[in-house]
Amino acid sequence: MEATAPPMPRPTGSDRGELPITTTAPLKRERRWSVVALCIVLAVVCALTAAWAVSSASDRTKVLAVARDVPAGQVLTSADITVAEVSADAALSPLPAADKTSVVGRRAAVDLRKGGLLLASQLAPGTGLGDDQEQVGVQIKRGMAPSGTLAAGDKVKAVTTPAQGDELPKSGGTAPESIEATVVSVSRPDASGTVVVNLAVGADEGPSLAVRAALGRVALVREPRSS
Repeated sequence: MEATAPPMPRPTGSDRGELPITTTAPLKRERRWSVVALCIVLAVVCALTAAWAVSSASDRTKVLAVARDVPAGQVLTSADITVAEVSADAALSPLPAADKTSVVGRRAAVDLRKGGLLLASQLAPGTGLGDDQEQVGVQIKRGMAPSGTLAAGDKVKAVTTPAQGDELPKSGGTAPESIEATVVSVSRPDASGTVVVNLAVGADEGPSLAVRAALGRVALVREPRSS
Protein backbone atom coordinates (compact mmCIF):
# COMPACT_ATOMS: atom_id res chain seq x y z
CA MET A 1 0.00 0.00 0.00
CA GLU A 2 1.07 3.50 -0.78
CA ALA A 3 1.80 5.73 2.16
CA THR A 4 -0.44 8.84 2.50
CA ALA A 5 0.88 12.12 3.69
CA PRO A 6 -0.39 13.15 7.09
CA PRO A 7 -2.81 16.15 7.05
CA MET A 8 -1.29 19.54 7.68
CA PRO A 9 -2.30 21.08 10.96
CA ARG A 10 -4.54 24.20 10.66
CA PRO A 11 -2.98 27.30 12.13
CA THR A 12 -4.51 28.42 15.31
CA GLY A 13 -4.28 31.46 17.49
CA SER A 14 -1.46 33.82 16.59
CA ASP A 15 -0.26 31.48 13.84
CA ARG A 16 -3.19 32.56 11.56
CA GLY A 17 -2.30 35.34 9.16
CA GLU A 18 -4.41 38.50 9.41
CA LEU A 19 -6.73 39.01 6.42
CA PRO A 20 -6.66 42.52 4.87
CA ILE A 21 -9.77 44.56 5.56
CA THR A 22 -11.02 46.63 2.61
CA THR A 23 -13.43 49.58 2.74
CA THR A 24 -15.02 51.86 0.11
CA ALA A 25 -15.44 54.87 2.36
CA PRO A 26 -12.39 56.81 1.04
CA LEU A 27 -13.55 56.26 -2.55
CA LYS A 28 -17.04 57.58 -1.75
CA ARG A 29 -15.60 60.68 -0.09
CA GLU A 30 -13.35 61.26 -3.11
CA ARG A 31 -16.27 61.04 -5.51
CA ARG A 32 -18.36 63.34 -3.35
CA TRP A 33 -15.68 66.03 -3.42
CA SER A 34 -15.35 65.66 -7.23
CA VAL A 35 -19.08 66.27 -7.66
CA VAL A 36 -18.92 69.32 -5.39
CA ALA A 37 -15.96 70.72 -7.33
CA LEU A 38 -17.75 70.16 -10.65
CA CYS A 39 -20.86 71.95 -9.37
CA ILE A 40 -18.76 74.90 -8.27
CA VAL A 41 -17.07 75.13 -11.67
CA LEU A 42 -20.42 74.98 -13.47
CA ALA A 43 -21.87 77.66 -11.21
CA VAL A 44 -18.91 79.96 -11.93
CA VAL A 45 -19.21 79.37 -15.69
CA CYS A 46 -22.95 80.10 -15.61
CA ALA A 47 -22.38 83.28 -13.64
CA LEU A 48 -19.72 84.49 -16.05
CA THR A 49 -21.94 83.69 -19.04
CA ALA A 50 -24.86 85.58 -17.54
CA ALA A 51 -22.65 88.56 -16.78
CA TRP A 52 -21.31 88.55 -20.33
CA ALA A 53 -24.83 88.36 -21.80
CA VAL A 54 -26.04 91.28 -19.69
CA SER A 55 -22.97 93.31 -20.60
CA SER A 56 -23.36 92.53 -24.31
CA ALA A 57 -27.04 93.44 -24.26
CA SER A 58 -26.34 96.77 -22.62
CA ASP A 59 -23.64 97.54 -25.20
CA ARG A 60 -25.90 96.92 -28.21
CA THR A 61 -27.24 99.89 -30.15
CA LYS A 62 -29.80 100.38 -32.93
CA VAL A 63 -28.37 101.48 -36.25
CA LEU A 64 -29.43 101.69 -39.90
CA ALA A 65 -28.78 98.83 -42.31
CA VAL A 66 -29.49 98.20 -45.99
CA ALA A 67 -32.70 96.21 -46.52
CA ARG A 68 -32.11 95.47 -50.21
CA ASP A 69 -29.54 96.16 -52.91
CA VAL A 70 -29.44 99.81 -53.98
CA PRO A 71 -27.38 100.90 -57.00
CA ALA A 72 -25.21 104.00 -56.83
CA GLY A 73 -27.10 107.15 -57.74
CA GLN A 74 -30.52 105.91 -56.65
CA VAL A 75 -32.56 107.83 -54.12
CA LEU A 76 -33.15 105.89 -50.91
CA THR A 77 -36.71 105.09 -49.90
CA SER A 78 -38.05 103.82 -46.59
CA ALA A 79 -38.17 100.29 -48.04
CA ASP A 80 -34.42 100.40 -48.74
CA ILE A 81 -33.53 100.92 -45.08
CA THR A 82 -34.05 98.80 -41.99
CA VAL A 83 -33.02 98.97 -38.33
CA ALA A 84 -30.52 96.52 -36.84
CA GLU A 85 -28.99 96.01 -33.40
CA VAL A 86 -25.22 95.66 -33.19
CA SER A 87 -22.63 95.69 -30.45
CA ALA A 88 -21.01 99.04 -29.84
CA ASP A 89 -17.66 99.14 -31.62
CA ALA A 90 -15.43 102.17 -31.92
CA ALA A 91 -14.19 100.82 -35.25
CA LEU A 92 -17.70 101.04 -36.73
CA SER A 93 -19.63 104.23 -37.39
CA PRO A 94 -23.05 103.26 -38.81
CA LEU A 95 -25.81 105.85 -38.84
CA PRO A 96 -28.07 105.68 -35.77
CA ALA A 97 -31.63 104.45 -36.21
CA ALA A 98 -32.93 107.90 -35.23
CA ASP A 99 -31.56 109.28 -38.54
CA LYS A 100 -33.82 107.13 -40.72
CA THR A 101 -36.23 109.96 -41.58
CA SER A 102 -33.44 112.28 -42.70
CA VAL A 103 -31.76 109.52 -44.73
CA VAL A 104 -34.87 108.77 -46.83
CA GLY A 105 -34.56 110.86 -49.99
CA ARG A 106 -30.77 110.90 -49.96
CA ARG A 107 -28.85 109.48 -52.90
CA ALA A 108 -26.52 106.48 -52.62
CA ALA A 109 -22.96 107.51 -53.50
CA VAL A 110 -21.89 103.87 -53.94
CA ASP A 111 -23.59 100.53 -54.54
CA LEU A 112 -25.28 99.39 -51.33
CA ARG A 113 -25.62 95.68 -50.60
CA LYS A 114 -28.41 94.04 -48.61
CA GLY A 115 -27.44 93.36 -45.00
CA GLY A 116 -24.65 95.93 -44.82
CA LEU A 117 -24.56 98.71 -42.26
CA LEU A 118 -25.34 102.17 -43.65
CA LEU A 119 -22.52 104.70 -43.26
CA ALA A 120 -22.64 108.45 -43.75
CA SER A 121 -19.79 108.18 -46.27
CA GLN A 122 -22.03 106.04 -48.51
CA LEU A 123 -24.49 108.88 -49.04
CA ALA A 124 -24.08 111.73 -51.51
CA PRO A 125 -25.02 115.27 -50.46
CA GLY A 126 -28.60 116.08 -51.46
CA THR A 127 -30.58 113.77 -53.72
CA GLY A 128 -28.65 114.59 -56.86
CA LEU A 129 -32.01 114.88 -58.67
CA GLY A 130 -33.29 118.37 -59.12
CA ASP A 131 -31.48 119.79 -56.11
CA ASP A 132 -31.08 123.05 -58.06
CA GLN A 133 -34.62 122.92 -59.47
CA GLU A 134 -38.11 123.51 -58.23
CA GLN A 135 -39.86 120.40 -56.95
CA VAL A 136 -43.57 119.65 -57.01
CA GLY A 137 -45.49 116.73 -55.55
CA VAL A 138 -48.08 115.45 -58.00
CA GLN A 139 -50.82 112.98 -57.07
CA ILE A 140 -51.21 110.54 -59.92
CA LYS A 141 -54.24 108.30 -60.12
CA ARG A 142 -54.19 104.81 -61.60
CA GLY A 143 -54.00 104.99 -65.37
CA MET A 144 -52.49 108.47 -65.45
CA ALA A 145 -48.90 107.21 -65.57
CA PRO A 146 -47.12 104.01 -66.64
CA SER A 147 -47.98 101.44 -63.98
CA GLY A 148 -45.06 100.36 -61.81
CA THR A 149 -42.36 101.63 -64.18
CA LEU A 150 -41.53 105.07 -62.83
CA ALA A 151 -38.28 105.34 -60.91
CA ALA A 152 -36.07 108.09 -59.58
CA GLY A 153 -34.13 109.71 -62.40
CA ASP A 154 -36.71 109.03 -65.12
CA LYS A 155 -37.38 111.88 -67.54
CA VAL A 156 -41.11 112.52 -67.94
CA LYS A 157 -43.55 114.97 -69.47
CA ALA A 158 -46.24 116.29 -67.16
CA VAL A 159 -49.09 116.60 -69.63
CA THR A 160 -52.07 118.83 -68.90
CA THR A 161 -55.27 116.82 -69.29
CA PRO A 162 -58.55 118.37 -70.53
CA ALA A 163 -60.95 119.85 -68.04
CA GLN A 164 -64.45 118.43 -67.78
CA GLY A 165 -66.42 119.53 -70.84
CA ASP A 166 -63.36 120.37 -72.95
CA GLU A 167 -62.92 118.79 -76.32
CA LEU A 168 -60.21 116.19 -76.66
CA PRO A 169 -57.31 117.24 -78.90
CA LYS A 170 -57.50 115.71 -82.35
CA SER A 171 -54.81 113.37 -83.57
CA GLY A 172 -52.20 115.32 -85.52
CA GLY A 173 -53.46 118.60 -84.11
CA THR A 174 -51.92 120.87 -81.53
CA ALA A 175 -50.16 118.91 -78.81
CA PRO A 176 -51.44 119.43 -75.27
CA GLU A 177 -49.41 121.57 -72.93
CA SER A 178 -46.68 119.69 -71.08
CA ILE A 179 -43.78 120.38 -68.75
CA GLU A 180 -40.55 118.43 -68.84
CA ALA A 181 -39.60 117.04 -65.44
CA THR A 182 -37.40 114.54 -63.66
CA VAL A 183 -38.77 111.99 -61.21
CA VAL A 184 -37.24 112.47 -57.77
CA SER A 185 -39.20 109.81 -55.90
CA VAL A 186 -42.37 107.74 -56.13
CA SER A 187 -44.49 106.74 -53.15
CA ARG A 188 -46.09 103.36 -52.65
CA PRO A 189 -49.59 103.15 -54.18
CA ASP A 190 -52.51 103.45 -51.80
CA ALA A 191 -55.57 101.21 -51.81
CA SER A 192 -56.93 102.92 -54.93
CA GLY A 193 -53.62 102.74 -56.79
CA THR A 194 -52.86 106.44 -56.42
CA VAL A 195 -49.22 107.45 -55.98
CA VAL A 196 -47.46 110.71 -55.21
CA VAL A 197 -44.65 111.50 -57.60
CA ASN A 198 -42.14 114.19 -56.66
CA LEU A 199 -41.05 115.98 -59.83
CA ALA A 200 -38.13 118.35 -60.38
CA VAL A 201 -38.91 121.02 -62.99
CA GLY A 202 -37.15 124.03 -64.44
CA ALA A 203 -37.13 127.46 -62.86
CA ASP A 204 -40.52 129.20 -62.71
CA GLU A 205 -42.39 126.08 -63.88
CA GLY A 206 -43.16 124.84 -60.41
CA PRO A 207 -46.18 127.10 -59.74
CA SER A 208 -47.82 126.23 -63.07
CA LEU A 209 -47.41 122.49 -62.45
CA ALA A 210 -48.63 122.83 -58.86
CA VAL A 211 -51.87 124.49 -60.05
CA ARG A 212 -52.52 121.71 -62.58
CA ALA A 213 -51.74 119.08 -59.96
CA ALA A 214 -54.19 120.67 -57.51
CA LEU A 215 -56.91 120.45 -60.16
CA GLY A 216 -56.05 116.80 -60.86
CA ARG A 217 -55.23 117.61 -64.47
CA VAL A 218 -51.81 116.00 -64.81
CA ALA A 219 -50.80 112.78 -66.54
CA LEU A 220 -47.22 111.58 -66.87
CA VAL A 221 -45.54 110.31 -70.00
CA ARG A 222 -42.17 108.64 -69.45
CA GLU A 223 -39.45 109.46 -71.93
CA PRO A 224 -37.36 106.63 -73.38
CA ARG A 225 -34.61 105.71 -70.94
CA SER A 226 -32.13 105.22 -73.72
CA SER A 227 -32.28 108.87 -74.68
